[in-house]
Parts: sequence; structure tokens; C-alpha cells
Amino acid sequence: MAKWHETLSKHGNLFSSDSISGTSPPSVFVGSYNYPKVFVGPMVPPAHGDTSILDSPERWKGKSLEDIVNFRLNLVRGIQKISVNKTEGRYIENLQEVVMSSQPIDSDLIFEKSTSSHISLDGESAPFGPTGIIHSAKFSGTTSEKSIEKTFYDKDMKAQDAVLNLYNSGIEISKIQKCFSIGMLGQKRKLVPTKWSITATDDIISKSLVDEILDYSIIDSCKIFSYEHLGNVFVIVLFPHRWIYEMIEAWYSNGILGFGSDYEDARGIDHPPAVAGAYFAAKLGVLEYLAKNKIQSGVVILREIRPEYAIPVGVWQVREGVREAMKQKSVLADNFDDAILLASNKMSISKSEWLANGNILKLIHQKTLSDFF
Repeated sequence: MAKWHETLSKHGNLFSSDSISGTSPPSVFVGSYNYPKVFVGPMVPPAHGDTSILDSPERWKGKSLEDIVNFRLNLVRGIQKISVNKTEGRYIENLQEVVMSSQPIDSDLIFEKSTSSHISLDGESAPFGPTGIIHSAKFSGTTSEKSIEKTFYDKDMKAQDAVLNLYNSGIEISKIQKCFSIGMLGQKRKLVPTKWSITATDDIISKSLVDEILDYSIIDSCKIFSYEHLGNVFVIVLFPHRWIYEMIEAWYSNGILGFGSDYEDARGIDHPPAVAGAYFAAKLGVLEYLAKNKIQSGVVILREIRPEYAIPVGVWQVREGVREAMKQKSVLADNFDDAILLASNKMSISKSEWLANGNILKLIHQKTLSDFF
């Protein structure tokens, strides 16, 4: 971990100034500290041109942890303190235009004083570099994404419907989250901290996909998919069962193995999951596969977080890791027991440990009333 702190402090000192001129990817960030009065503002690198890669997790496949941290530390975050209920006024309207833009936007920020090089890491959102309180902000050259613009002006549409509408028109999830966060969707609009908007967006979309797949027929054999990136190993087991879903995570802390897990059936989950935003991000990745193939199944997702994942870069990597796993060739197993064995062989944690720390066997063995008629 020390090496990362070194890297971070080295990069953290890269930018210190009382103004910045650059091209925003486009990107905005809403903090959660001090809610309901939060810090809101754009993120801008000290560079001009096509900077979109700096804030498009969907394009980070194959990049190393260091690449991603470097992308992110280039983003300087401007902030002003604003009440979450204030979704109008010049400053917020400017930021909404930034988010609506279909391409990077030239931005000029003047800060009240030089930026502080404190690096932000919260596990849910991707990290970013220095922060400065904005004295004034100018943005030029926005070109609106038509489907976002239409949804923005539709004040009668519920937030859930707005999210689904954008998702179904092919807008990237990272973009929808920003619209949600900066108070652009729904009837009662307010600013939503970035890390909450990430989870809310994944949750809304995956709920709607569950409703869709409940009508499809159940698969007839067990399939195992896997993918590894950024020190995370994902193994997804699909098995013949109506929709039930469990995610189990394992990680090493000072050589001691820790576990977290949560699960649901068709009724969904009624509490914040123990594995936080990763739960909804992973669920979305696997449901897209089921919906696309018009099938239903039971699902177990195993995630091993290896020590190489030394710096959290956000739950986007869970969603993209699972999406990527579902594109790989699957391995077939004769039954659930064999499937979990094959899955655990891809990791450094045994089948019995995964099963002991999850609830999937109980879920599978629960008889429902319909089984008796």
C-alpha cells in the first residue's frame, strides 16, 4: 500500500494553481459530505482536446490500475457548496448543460485560492485529483445529446422512467448516473451525491431487467463464466432455478480472509446490501446477459478481491468486470455442486469456504408453495 501512497502524493502535487483551463470529459461530481448542503462542481484536467477517456469507465477495459488512477488524478474538481434542493440557478444550469453534452467541453475555472492536493477515495466512485473552491466558471461549446435533452425537459416523467428511457436509448450508464446526480431527471428534482446516484441507477435498471426475465423460461444446465481485471476475479454461476441472486465477496486483510454477501429472490432486496454498491453493479451485468438471451436462471457471483487491488477505483469496475465475464465462453457443469467446485478452482478460496459464507444452498432448498401443487 505504501507504494500507492507514494504514487498518489507524487501525482497529488502535480497541479496547484488558482485557476485551470482545460477540456472537461464532460464530468461533474456531487459530494455527500455535509448533506443536504453538498459540494458540487465540474471536473477538469489541465489539458485540452478529447479528454473523454478520463471519465468513461466503459472504455477502461484492459487498462491497468495505474493507468486508471493516472486518468483520474488528472481531474481537478471545482466545488461550490449548494443545497441539494437547489436544481435551478445559473451555476447548476451550467453544470446540467455540461452533463448533457455529447462531447468534451472547454472549461475555465478560477478558484478562490490554490487547489488543495487532497486525493479522494471512497470505494464507490472513481478517485479524482486536487480540489478547489470555485470563484467563477465558464464553459463553452456544449452540444446536447438529444435523448438526454428530451428527458431533461420532460418534467412529468418519473425519475425511474427517465433512467430506463436513457438506458434504452443506448446512453452509457456512467452518463445516466451524472444526469441523475445533477438533478436532471424526474418530477421532484434534487441533487444526488455521486456515490448514491451510481447505486440508484444500477438498482433501477436491474429491477426493470428482473421484471423482464421473470417471464422467460429457465435454463436447463449450469454455466460458469469468469473474468479477471484490476486484481479482481469474478466468477458467475448460472443454474436452473427461477431468479434468485447472491453475491459473495472475499478479500484478504493483513493475511486474514474476510467475506461479505447478500442475496435476493424475485421480490428484490429490502435493505442496503452488505457488499454495498457492488451488489447492484454486478446484478446489472448478469441481468443484461439474461435479458439479451431471453432466459431466466439462478445466479451466484463470486468476487475475490486480491491484494493487488490496492486502491479502490469505484464500483464501475464490478459492473464492467461482470459484463466482460458474460461475453467469455462459458464452461458447463452437470450440477450446482460441480459448478461451484469449478468456480472455486478459478480462485484461491475453496468451495466449502464460499458456501459457508453465503446463503445460496438455503435459498435453493427452500420449497415454495407452488412446489406442492
